[in-house]
Amino acid sequence: MADGFDELLGEGPSGAAVGLLRLGTDQLALTLTNYGARALSIEAPDRNGRRDHVLLGFDKLATILKAGSFNATLGRYANRIAGGRFTLDGRSHQLSVNDGANTLHGGKQAMAKKVWQVAHRDARSVAFSLVSPDGDQGFPGEMLATSTYTLDGDTLHLALEATVSEPCPVNLSFHPYFNLAGAAALDVNDHLLEVPASRYLPTDAQQIPTGELADVTGTPFDFRRPVRIGERVRGSNPQLLVARGFDHCLVLDGEAGTMRPAARLHHPGSGRTMEMSTDRAGLQVYTGNSLDGSLVGFGGTYRMTAGLALEAQAFPDAPNHGNFPSTVLRAGEKFTARISCRFTAG
Repeated sequence: MADGFDELLGEGPSGAAVGLLRLGTDQLALTLTNYGARALSIEAPDRNGRRDHVLLGFDKLATILKAGSFNATLGRYANRIAGGRFTLDGRSHQLSVNDGANTLHGGKQAMAKKVWQVAHRDARSVAFSLVSPDGDQGFPGEMLATSTYTLDGDTLHLALEATVSEPCPVNLSFHPYFNLAGAAALDVNDHLLEVPASRYLPTDAQQIPTGELADVTGTPFDFRRPVRIGERVRGSNPQLLVARGFDHCLVLDGEAGTMRPAARLHHPGSGRTMEMSTDRAGLQVYTGNSLDGSLVGFGGTYRMTAGLALEAQAFPDAPNHGNFPSTVLRAGEKFTARISCRFTAG
């Protein structure tokens, strides 16, 4: 089919074609769309070999177009930037704000809401590309981004890359909502989560990092051993009350820039396990606190804790915190990020 699609769904807001692309192996089935360079479904077997959806998702164009950051490639800057402002090389920049006074996941018309091009596809992979023009959502310079999904047996690999014409903070990421119990479950409270992170980033009342890298010991954010999500998500910790659940960046142990374990999510009932690895500095753990029933997908209506988002990324609001690792990308440099998700059952 034209544009590399397996199925044409219709037109996006700009009039560009939006379609579905499917990849598969003996272990996994993956459906993608060029709207937001996003995953629409992942199907994986349980311990008895029965396949089901392990990603909250959908395949109707109307739902895809209103899905925001759901399962999408995020950019230019995943997560929050305080006040939608930052200063770089002595020049102040005001961004599009879409989260109160702050910028979330790149602004009102960020990359998750753009129609990407299908740059390449073969039996195992699909590469999407997007040109973000100078001044897009207030960010300086032109940026060329690519998002490449590859299936290899039981593992999904995602490679994110970008170049810029002018210095700009860049934090591309992926926003998958997992539910390993299958489409009809609509709740992840019975899932066990493990994250190798000894520190986390506390936030203020607007969910902006305070700048502290806090020890997780004795807090609800200690996932160094498997934790049942339902045991903590409705706790009385002030950080949880502000976010209405988990919506925090955990600082992954090990050296950023090198692939290492980021999370292990397990559903005892089905036997399914998802193991994530990444080269990013942090992992945003988000229990879908803003899901309000306005999205209906595989299995039914999506509400709070219907899925668990695990977003490997740089630190939120890093452009405004000198003690955070820099996210500035300059002309002639290349941004790269790697995320892998392995699905097994037993």
